[in-house]
Amino acid sequence: MNFTSNLTSVWDFFKNTNKPIILYGMGDGADKVIREFDKLNIKPYGVMASDDFVRGQKFHDFTVQKLSHFESELDDFVIALCFASQLPDVMDNIKTIAKKHTLLVPSVPVFGDNIFDREFYNSNIENFDKAYELLADNQSKKVYENIIKFQYTGNIEYLTDCETAKDEVFNNILKLGNSESYLDLGAYRGDTIEEFLRYTNNEYKDITAFEPNPKNFKKLQEYCENLDKVSLWQIGSYSKNTVINFNNKAGRNSAISGQGTPTQVAAVDSILCGKKITYAKLDVEGAEKDTFIGMEKTLKLFKPKLNVAAYHRSEDIFSLILQIKEINPNYKFYLRHHPYIPHWDTNLYCI
Repeated sequence: MNFTSNLTSVWDFFKNTNKPIILYGMGDGADKVIREFDKLNIKPYGVMASDDFVRGQKFHDFTVQKLSHFESELDDFVIALCFASQLPDVMDNIKTIAKKHTLLVPSVPVFGDNIFDREFYNSNIENFDKAYELLADNQSKKVYENIIKFQYTGNIEYLTDCETAKDEVFNNILKLGNSESYLDLGAYRGDTIEEFLRYTNNEYKDITAFEPNPKNFKKLQEYCENLDKVSLWQIGSYSKNTVINFNNKAGRNSAISGQGTPTQVAAVDSILCGKKITYAKLDVEGAEKDTFIGMEKTLKLFKPKLNVAAYHRSEDIFSLILQIKEINPNYKFYLRHHPYIPHWDTNLYCI
């Protein structure tokens, strides 16, 4: 099945357009887009930010401007959205701008080097098809198709057309009980433990949580201070027990890096030592594949329900499904996209 038939790649669109290209955003995403534009010999016209963030600052030699500046200066232009948000007011503003101007999202991965372009899709079409056939319901297949089309075209309408609330997943798919043994990989500051407690009415068997970043781990300890039966580990999850470099970012995207702070990581199986887990969440910033290698015994023996971030790398949407299927063929696979622009918070749910 060719999900991109008759569609134009967002990269081809920007390469071939005769209209001025305005970059919207000035963070890591914009850096990545500019690097890819340089490879394709695409020259942006300018950089814009939301009105509250425009203070005359420079970004890649561009003076950051408000949208109204370009509207007064140019008859027509196209916008390349280069940042992510799940804040309702920010997403509403993006949608409002998209009604007035052509706004597309060049899909650069959070981690890894694979750009989701025509070549990437065509070279992996067999794997895309294999993973699609493993999805357990129609909504999953709709999400899968829409996320592929979004990454390929950059059109945000594909996202809004398939998004659902997390209540639907927890109530209809995961169905957490009051005696879950929860494994939180990438626990950050306790927000997903809080989510877990909300859906289990604060009743559970035990909680094991990994968080490698020291600042985040301290906040996690503070959050869990009054919780019983909680085991906290200041480590990252990986395919084996070793020390690797993590970047120094204290946000959720602390991740494996070529340079950074030496950090202890471990295979989940080596920490659990045969302990049964009934529900696991993985948001490990691009290390999902390696994490599954390090928890194969847990997946084979106990088949815990899984909640997995499936958007960090361009290949995640198919490769994680195929990897889990190979480890334990008894899993059923569900895919959901929760409100976010771009396709972050697209998660794989396995039961």
